[in-house]
Amino acid sequence: MADEPIVSGMAGRYATALFELALEEKTLDSVRADLENFAALLDASEDLVRLVRSPVFSAEEQVKAIGAVLDKAGIGGLSAKFLKLVAANRRLFAVREMIKAFRTLVSRHKGEIRAEIVVAEPIADQHLAALKDLLKAATDKDVALDVKVDHAILGGLIVKLGSRMFDASLKSKLNSIRLAMKEAR
Repeated sequence: MADEPIVSGMAGRYATALFELALEEKTLDSVRADLENFAALLDASEDLVRLVRSPVFSAEEQVKAIGAVLDKAGIGGLSAKFLKLVAANRRLFAVREMIKAFRTLVSRHKGEIRAEIVVAEPIADQHLAALKDLLKAATDKDVALDVKVDHAILGGLIVKLGSRMFDASLKSKLNSIRLAMKEAR
């Protein structure tokens, strides 16, 4: 199909295999939640990122460490097997791309579109729900949100929806003012 999501390369192959298994076992939502949980762990821990990206650790060390992290986080089943397999195959460095490709496949399967939201501070659930409703009304599709916190934008938010981007960040506004002041000289 022309509108099939583009998931390619090694990360795409792993994500596609996981997607097909999760679909077959009817565990798509739980695997998706587990991978979101693991992605949040990666965002919160520099040590975990170092473990995932460093070639210094052997496959056995990575599998053992990832197993401990998964146990502590309560991630089990197909998701845990997948992440341990990725570690055993020395492909843990690409786990973020695998998770992103998996999200794309699930969204496509569910008829959702993904929106990336960048905020300066964590956003309250009620505000996320309102934003999701606004985006749903604008697109007439269910919207899955990927929220990232980036303190560098200072305030406001940036919304990326497909090829469209709405930048209401304080940083962008300040840059516009600075540029206008330079031109006024």
